[in-house]
Amino acid sequence: MPRSHKESLEEHTPPIWLSPSGDELYFTRISRDLKRYDVCRADLETMEVTVLIEERMNTYVDTRTPYLIRSTGEIIQWSERDGWAHFYLYDSEGNMVRQITTGPWHADRILKVDEDNRRMFFTAQGREVGENPYYTHLYSIGLDGSGLRLLNPGNYNHNSVVSDSYNYFVNNYSRVDTAPRSEVRNARGELVMELETADLSNLKNAGFKFPEPFSVKAADGVTDLYGVMYKPFDFDPEKKYPLIMYVYPGPQTEAVNASFSHRMDRTDRLAQIGFIVVTLGNRGGHPDRSKWYHNYGYGDLRDYGLADKKYGAEQLADRHDFIDIDKVGIFGHSGGGFMSTAALLQYPDFFKVAVSSAGNHENNIYNRWWSEKHHGVKEIINNEGEVKFVYDIETNSELASNLRGKLLLTTGDMDNNVHPANTYRMADALIRAKKRFDMFILTGQRHGYGQHTEYNFWLTADYFAKHLIGDYSISTDIFEMRREHKMTPSSKRSR
Repeated sequence: MPRSHKESLEEHTPPIWLSPSGDELYFTRISRDLKRYDVCRADLETMEVTVLIEERMNTYVDTRTPYLIRSTGEIIQWSERDGWAHFYLYDSEGNMVRQITTGPWHADRILKVDEDNRRMFFTAQGREVGENPYYTHLYSIGLDGSGLRLLNPGNYNHNSVVSDSYNYFVNNYSRVDTAPRSEVRNARGELVMELETADLSNLKNAGFKFPEPFSVKAADGVTDLYGVMYKPFDFDPEKKYPLIMYVYPGPQTEAVNASFSHRMDRTDRLAQIGFIVVTLGNRGGHPDRSKWYHNYGYGDLRDYGLADKKYGAEQLADRHDFIDIDKVGIFGHSGGGFMSTAALLQYPDFFKVAVSSAGNHENNIYNRWWSEKHHGVKEIINNEGEVKFVYDIETNSELASNLRGKLLLTTGDMDNNVHPANTYRMADALIRAKKRFDMFILTGQRHGYGQHTEYNFWLTADYFAKHLIGDYSISTDIFEMRREHKMTPSSKRSR
């Protein structure tokens, strides 16, 4: 379950955990069931620990590293306690001074704090009316909660880096259907200079066309979901195309690009074979919305997003005559591998083909930070005060007898994240259920498939081509990979 691309791009603010005098140490701790979280201070002379801030939730407590203002001992705490992520200011003794940000939107990360002028620069999502709620913007606000200011307006996804002087920031922005641009703005949000616009002329000359953002309703008929549609570059609206969904269930991200990226190759390239490929969020997915949205799947980690995927596909088919709703495929990697198999087994009459790579099909043998955190583990205390933790989660193998469509399972035999046993147990359940399926082991590969990633793409492409359009290569040689291998560096750049 990789860290989100957005998080890896943002500027890292290192925590400072020592008091100015060096005789006190700040630290955080969280309970085994992840429902109780404390920000603490330890006296290094007496070893006495003082709890400064307590967070308590019915589900798990999501956290951000608190910001310590060393000169005063004040702490800026990130919390979802009112149902939305916001920042709170505490004094040096752990008394809450005020809620700094408020409203039905998601305050995300602190980039800089101008401690002298008591002003904070932070990112947030969902505040700007009429925009995709996942688009990130940069804001500033006084630590007294006054003067909230949007610094990079525009209906785009923004990534910003604030200068050490707090006077300027570099703003990079785009959408999936626009070329990336960069600019410099000042601390008031005024444009200082434009830096660069990406030149996509070679892509367009080669036939590239932007994908198309869309929105649909969740299966509750109320909640808005956001997605992106990828079409063949030679798209013919008079034709019927099979629909393929590329999925990742969350809950720490969704497989839906907000910005233009070269990482759209799994979707863009697959569409060129003759498919409509879509990515779509689901309730219980991305954390950059309300806590309710993010925690929707708590206690139901196998099935929570499937109804939204199915209903979203049906809405798209109702809108677009070129979608063949009788030929729906689904695929994904890691959590997406788990989700695509679950979809094929829960809705066997709807999803016809799935390719599931490196899937955590057996979350009871996965890990604490993903499956236990997002599904929930119960703390039970008996009459003698003894504590034990009970963890019960549904698995894909329990549904093996439901298989009707075509399923390809793949895994790396050295997966260091989702152990290959997840796939082996799924395969064993299918064998015991007397089901035909396909399985492929990527030799010598860890979770991301490494040097075999391209090979896995063509396995996936061939599988969907065979079972959804009946047109696929039967040659031993994968000529597409050979052509790529023979290309010179200069020719690759010009494609």
